[in-house]
Amino acid sequence: MVCIKLQEPGLEVKQKEDEIFISQDKYVAEILRKFSFTDVKTASTPMDIDKPLLKDSDGDDADVYLYRSMIRSLMYLTSSRPDIMFVVCGCARFQVLPKDSHLHAVKRIFRYLKGQPKLGLWYPRDSSIDLVAYFDSDYARASLDRKSTTGGCQFLGCRLILWQCKKQSVVATSSIEAEYVAAAS
Repeated sequence: MVCIKLQEPGLEVKQKEDEIFISQDKYVAEILRKFSFTDVKTASTPMDIDKPLLKDSDGDDADVYLYRSMIRSLMYLTSSRPDIMFVVCGCARFQVLPKDSHLHAVKRIFRYLKGQPKLGLWYPRDSSIDLVAYFDSDYARASLDRKSTTGGCQFLGCRLILWQCKKQSVVATSSIEAEYVAAAS
């Protein structure tokens, strides 16, 4: 096995004869240590679906510098962790005036990473080269502006080559329209 550490801090490529695995295990450990999450209870998912991220104008203000620093660390981690991309991008929308509820959501991501530190991207050598794309949208789930969110991924064989999560630029009037906008993008 060949292990290559790229110039970017924390990005590791482990190459065997029949597979390549890209991960950021050491970077996860580093940011857990940096933000004092080494001895916390883990979370099974990166986001609490019962508590959506809202503007929360009545909530207490969170430390802006801490919040932005945590988001910055997580944004870099999304290069090998598509499992946290949606919730990290959702939390990043509140960097101007973060509230305690937003900070709590970011801390949940860190607790999830504590329980799942070794996930990454796996590319097996022998697989087909068929291009397959999946996409989906959620109709008007953004609580602030009622816009839909499009998510998708593309595989070359069984290799993940592209993923995205993006708020749609228009307000869809139905779930069918939201799906159509997602397909067009």
